[in-house]
Amino acid sequence: MEMVTLQVENHIGYIQINRPNELNCFNYETLTKLQHVVDELHINGEVRVVVITGAGDKAFSAGADLKERRHLNEREVKRNVKAIRDVFQSIAELPQPTIAAINGYAFGGGFELALACDFRIAVSHAKMGLTEVSWAIIPGAGGTQRLPRLIGQAKAMELILTAKKINAEEAYHLGILHSVVEKEQLLPSCIQLAEEMLQNGPLALQQAKYAILQGMNVDLQTGLAIEAKAYEVIIPTADRTEALEAFSEKRKPNFKGE
Repeated sequence: MEMVTLQVENHIGYIQINRPNELNCFNYETLTKLQHVVDELHINGEVRVVVITGAGDKAFSAGADLKERRHLNEREVKRNVKAIRDVFQSIAELPQPTIAAINGYAFGGGFELALACDFRIAVSHAKMGLTEVSWAIIPGAGGTQRLPRLIGQAKAMELILTAKKINAEEAYHLGILHSVVEKEQLLPSCIQLAEEMLQNGPLALQQAKYAILQGMNVDLQTGLAIEAKAYEVIIPTADRTEALEAFSEKRKPNFKGE
């Protein structure tokens, strides 16, 4: 059984962590497979939006595979932590917009995976949290950095240092989730969001995402310079010309990502 699967349909790439009996936890092999899939998507021009979820109904991912971790030596633990940090950073750096479809538990590394995505939609029964300190470790795959940037230092500090588990409604009100839906609406809601983005120029989506993320942690003038460069990338594209022609002809543009 493939531990990570990828399906592509209508310009949407669907990544699934496929270890439902282990709550979709990350062992080293799973991380290696996920990195391979993400690397493939990074250069796949046909995929314009990425949706990431977990197999089954119980868990998006409950984080690191502690059964495996228990038998690792210090060198192997460092290897695993680097692997999970690197693959989540690769996901954060995907040029395509990414949506985490949180179908259940998202703890530790599973929550960090969701935080590495651009959008997060969860089922109403989902629970999530950075629970690492309860295992005498710390979030090591971006959690201590991404969560404060998302919801502010004080609340992130509380959630991380108490290892608190929160439900979907709490996460929504904190600004972690973009929406909360019932189980049967999770994938349709993700597809609806993806399709709203797919109506737009795919290269423009990528450059807008790039400008936002690169500009978040710099001063305004530097951010404006990043935005200007991102805009310049779009000017010579066929899609920009197509948009102007479609407007003139009062029709819907046919974007090709060129």
